[in-house]
Amino acid sequence: MFGNIVHRHMGLSVSNTNEYFPFFLLLVLKCLQARYSMKVFYTHAGCTLVALNPFQPIPDLYSLDVMKEYHCAPQPQEFKPHIFIVAEEAYRNLQGQMEPVNQSLVVSGESGAGKTWTSRCLMKYYATVAASSSVVKSQDTVDRIERRVLDSNPIMEAFGNACTLRNNNSSRFGKYIQLQLDRSQLLVGASVQTYLLEKTRVACQPAKERNFHIFYQMMKGATDEQRKEWRMPKDQQFVWLPNAEKTLEEDCFQETLEAMVHLGINAEKQGQIFKILAGILQFGNVNFSSADESQPCNIEEQSKDFLQRAAGLLGVPVDELLACLRVRTLKAGKQSVLKPCSQSECSVRRDCLAKLIYAQLFEWLVTFINNSICADNSIWCNFIGLLDVYGFECFPVNNLEQLCINYANEKLQQHFVAHYLRAQQEEYVSEGLEWSFVKYQDNQNCLDLIEGSPTSIFSLLNEECRLNRVSDAKKFRGRLEKELCDNANISWDKYSQEAHFTVAHYAGKVNYQIDGMMEKNKDPVPRELIALLQKSENPLLHQIFADKDTENAKSKGLSKVTVVSKFKNSLESLMKILHTTTPHYTRCIKPNPDCKPLTFQKEEVIIQLKACGIVETIHISAAGFPISQVLDPACQRDSETHSTLVHCGRTKVFLTQSMLELLEDQRKKVLSQKAFSIQCCWRRYQRCRRHAQRRAATLIQAAGRSWLVRRQVHRWHRAAAVIQTSWRKWKAELDDAKHLVGENVPVVNPVVRERGSVQLSTIPEPVTVRGWPMGLALASAPSITVSLTATGFQKMMSVIASVNVPSRKGEYKVETNQYKQGLASIRAKPRGSVKLHYQRSPLLYADRQPNVVSNGVTGFNQILLEKTLHIGVLCV
Repeated sequence: MFGNIVHRHMGLSVSNTNEYFPFFLLLVLKCLQARYSMKVFYTHAGCTLVALNPFQPIPDLYSLDVMKEYHCAPQPQEFKPHIFIVAEEAYRNLQGQMEPVNQSLVVSGESGAGKTWTSRCLMKYYATVAASSSVVKSQDTVDRIERRVLDSNPIMEAFGNACTLRNNNSSRFGKYIQLQLDRSQLLVGASVQTYLLEKTRVACQPAKERNFHIFYQMMKGATDEQRKEWRMPKDQQFVWLPNAEKTLEEDCFQETLEAMVHLGINAEKQGQIFKILAGILQFGNVNFSSADESQPCNIEEQSKDFLQRAAGLLGVPVDELLACLRVRTLKAGKQSVLKPCSQSECSVRRDCLAKLIYAQLFEWLVTFINNSICADNSIWCNFIGLLDVYGFECFPVNNLEQLCINYANEKLQQHFVAHYLRAQQEEYVSEGLEWSFVKYQDNQNCLDLIEGSPTSIFSLLNEECRLNRVSDAKKFRGRLEKELCDNANISWDKYSQEAHFTVAHYAGKVNYQIDGMMEKNKDPVPRELIALLQKSENPLLHQIFADKDTENAKSKGLSKVTVVSKFKNSLESLMKILHTTTPHYTRCIKPNPDCKPLTFQKEEVIIQLKACGIVETIHISAAGFPISQVLDPACQRDSETHSTLVHCGRTKVFLTQSMLELLEDQRKKVLSQKAFSIQCCWRRYQRCRRHAQRRAATLIQAAGRSWLVRRQVHRWHRAAAVIQTSWRKWKAELDDAKHLVGENVPVVNPVVRERGSVQLSTIPEPVTVRGWPMGLALASAPSITVSLTATGFQKMMSVIASVNVPSRKGEYKVETNQYKQGLASIRAKPRGSVKLHYQRSPLLYADRQPNVVSNGVTGFNQILLEKTLHIGVLCV
């Protein structure tokens, strides 16, 4: 963006850009101010993204829809500058497996510029776009790895961030988060590496600053029951909690508790953690007094209750705790000598105990988080690293912590300079281009001053700490003046009464106080304090210190490991990781020192632009070439002429931004034509495929219908054969009885046939029977000879087959007058009783096979005689 502005408005060439540097800087400043006034907070500056802190929430700037928009865009660079463009570029590099495959996003800037918020947005972006869409069932569960990775942030910020003069949420430690992705570029885990926690803040808070957030969260968010358990009454004041009346957005205790639950820290473990923290706070209220230096210090009367609470919360005996604070143990050969501590020494040992417990608790939390979110090495193959370190700091009083923090920023600045400002220009020269070096601030001299060999601030500081003598700040200043006087980056104020030295960093000069620096570098831990904590009845505290070796705590090997040595080694391992990855830079700018919303102060911004190398980056981007391609030797002879848009080096071809845009436009046209051709071929293929499928479906349907018809016809043939066979059998039986047709057959009265009556042999006229069941009629007949007549052969067969009369041998016999004598045919006599009735009828309850009684039909059967049933029964 800035490169285009420079070429368009200034007409700069490669050789004359340095002459217009002041005007160039003002142009960049004016552009940033104009965009900031329009609430555009991100700007591309060459390979770097510049982010201006608005110091207020911006609605919908980091919403889910915005994430999807940048993630799904074919060319995200064509959209408005945003932190998501940097994130998407790194993610696509990982998908394309471009060497080096692993990516690193370096977020830098001074304290309060917005680095922590930017890192949080980056983590949320990757947790969204790199999430597995197939695992829908665990979208809202704690088992979701993306949620656990995000929930590590509130815990780390609560225990590692604090309110300072320059930032309400300042990171007091550095962290490098590796987001682990599998071969499908899905997020499967993460790991956190931390650097130099500022543990001195636990016991010593600078003026107008606060302790770590977690202590204030406990004070403001704890319930009455929790306060009672932690022995923290509402009216109690703590010395180590200054400015507690100040309310911040970060004082959200419930969010920290929920994050702990999601990461697997149960209620029991939480109680143990907060008891330890409450015990640390009680230490701050313990004071000592001494009248005789030869005798152990006495604890003040009002401090006894605080010491009792601290001992109870930490699970250690109060007498042993007091003895460890008042008396120190000295080793004289194999003998141990007890020596009373002075009042100041007692306070130092108290502070040392508090810092030791908090630092070890922080390390335990980091280890627990890594165990919860880190994936197995066999699952992930690549990573995207997010680096969030403390910003450059310059306070009224600066000590060892600020020296280490600014040293880390110097290392990151050197990485940026070496990777872009120096390496790119050296490549232009080596390729034989006409290039005039753009001047930039190289901080190598400052790094040599701090960490160089054989003599540097760190080496002299470590040497002073290894000497078995009382530290003297003035003598150490004298050594610095003598050994480092040739380095232009260090200076002293000869008229100052305090021992100090001033270092000219890339971001400005910082005055460091020497007093107390050696003691902080030694970081001594009395062995009796560790032995006491190993006896703690608090399970978590006992677990943390169980593996600490008290006997070797003062061994020669371990005594050489100072604070600056540890920090230097860890920082060097971090730089090795960064050198093996593809870096993406984001420079956070603090527009005003007071953190006022939407307030742009030119002086504040211009200092940061000069310090962090943004101006030089834009300068090289404007005059240089964003794209280089390896040159084909066969075509090199044809490329002797140079144009203003294309420059041919010895082995590469370099393209300007204008040529790059022209080629991109042509590329889009070609891609559009090819896409159209692919679409035509695809549609033709789809149509042919649908036509073939339709023909195949028609053939299948025709074959299916044919098979169904053939099966139905076959069934009809089988049924017809069965019917014909049955009819032939019946017809043969009927033909056998035709000779009986001429015999005398009693003629049934038409009235009887029509109405259904009974003709008795003793009564000349037929008697109409209403509703008689056949069994009742046959059983009540006065004659044992019964004649049944039915119209039609099948009806007659049905009546005979349905009659089930009592089979008492010798009492009656069954004969038929149909065709004179004998049964024509009974195909199959039914088994069991047969019920003859219509609709709902009392016949359901009738006895259809009654016994023959002399008294005739009575009772319930008499009622049944009133029902009408058209059955032709003739008794003779």
